Parts: sequence; C-alpha cells; structure tokens
Amino acid sequence: MHEPKGTILPISGPRRFIIDLVHFARQVPSVPVSRLVDVSSDLIAARAEHPMRPSWALLFMKAYAMVGAEHAPLRRALLEFPWSRLYEHPWMNCALAIERSFQGDHGVFIGLFRAPDQQTITQLQLALDFYKDQPLEKVGVYRRALKFSRVPRPIRRLFWWSTLNVSGYKRAKRFGTFGLTSYGALGAESLHPISPLTTTLTFGPISPERRVVVKLIYDHRVLDGVYVARRLRDVEAHLNGPILDELRRDSATPLDPSSSSREASPEPPAATVRLDVPGDPISPGLEAAVERSVDVEVPGKAI
Repeated sequence: MHEPKGTILPISGPRRFIIDLVHFARQVPSVPVSRLVDVSSDLIAARAEHPMRPSWALLFMKAYAMVGAEHAPLRRALLEFPWSRLYEHPWMNCALAIERSFQGDHGVFIGLFRAPDQQTITQLQLALDFYKDQPLEKVGVYRRALKFSRVPRPIRRLFWWSTLNVSGYKRAKRFGTFGLTSYGALGAESLHPISPLTTTLTFGPISPERRVVVKLIYDHRVLDGVYVARRLRDVEAHLNGPILDELRRDSATPLDPSSSSREASPEPPAATVRLDVPGDPISPGLEAAVERSVDVEVPGKAI
C-alpha cells in the first residue's frame, strides 16, 4: 500500500514559548513533593456562596502567596551570572498557565499576578477573567509574548537566559517567583510539571471526600524537601483559615454591580504594594528591543 505523505506545519507563537520554557526548565533539578490536603466542607460552601464563585486556582494561589510572604526562602531564586548567588524578592509573583485559542489552535499563555496575597479574591478573579476573556491583542503580556515569539531563536534564548540568570528583580517581574498549573477541573493531575522557576504549585481534582493531592515542585538547588513539605501543610492551614474567612466576608457583602464591568488588572492595589514600573510585566526597554527585532529582523504577518 502506498504510504501517503504528511503535512509540514509551522510552529505557532505559543508553541515557541513552550519550547523555550522547556529548554530552560530542563536545566533545573526539580523535585516534586505532594500532600493530601483536606478541603473542608465549609470552604467548599463558602466558595459556592461567593458572588463571583472564584476559581480554585486563585484560592490556592493566594494561600501559597500568603505562605511565601511568611517564609522568605520561597521567594528566592538562584542566579548564575556573573557568579552564583541567591536573590530574594520582597513578595510573591505568580505565573499562572492559561489555555487560550490562537489562530484556530489551543495554546498556553501566562498570566502574571503580582503579590496575590495583597489582593482580594474578587480582584484576583477579575484579573483572571480579564486574562481569559479579553482578545489576545488587548492583553499586553500576551501581545508582547506573541511578538517576541517571532524573534530569531538565538535572540529569544539570550533574553530568557539573561532574565533568569542575571537580574533577580527582572526575573521576578517578567516570569514570576512561582508557577501554578492545574488540570483538576478536567479530572486529571500533572505528575511532575517542569518550570524554570524555584517552585511550581499544582493540584488535582477534589474527591467526593473533599480531599485533593497538592504538589509543590521545587528547585533542589534553592530548597529542600522537608522544608517544602512543611509549607504544603501551611497552604492547607491558610486555605481553611484566612481564605475561608475572606470568602465568608465577601459572601456577606453585596458585590458592587459596577465591579464586573471595570477592567481588571494583574497588579495589586497601588495603596497596598508599591510597584516600580506600572503596567504590564515586561519592561519598556524589553518591549522596545522586541519591537525592533520584530519589525526589522523578522518580516511576516502582523500579529
């Protein structure tokens, strides 16, 4: 029988991003630690009664960010140029994996949430809705990531490497201090997600017995397993403590009707956290470099 030929497909911008991410994630000696977390019936009920019914990912995000605010090692990262050293950021920034459709195909984009422990659950949900629902071209971090994906690979890899290894401030600002990904809503869990960040949080589906497997994948050059296991215990305590209390307070307070129409921001409130550079997580200098590379060196269709 004649063997038919297949089709050559171009690599999309989101797929180039994942290829670059995996390239640098492979260089991190990551180790997973898991804990069976008890999600109380009170927490489930309070979430259901909340006027915005927030995503479980945001509840875990804020709980872990609160733990990170109390435990500085979770905010550290290893930098290797020009010498090996640890950088400690003043707060937690979360890089949340979000699936979006791009040119007829599904791709993974990253939504950045700065200091989620200093934002309300409602603010975080508004920001997540913004990342999930707005057209890609209207979300600055998405738009710039797509443009940057058209830059030649050597230049892209140089930017990735320099951001991860030279400046801790830029690393935390552009990529976050920890990642979060989950397939729990699909009834599945990731066994060992990889990331170039110091820690990555993931969780599976919540069982009828209100239990869920929560994993923290950590860079063993920065943290140790016993320490990470204790922090997972703290995440459980914060979920069933401060997070539950906030959900109950919000449920008792009517939601401002105008809040759902306001454009959400991934930034924390200016009165709560002082930010050196307002706006999107990529600095103007990097944006200018990306624009020059795209416009001059990589001709093609506009994004």
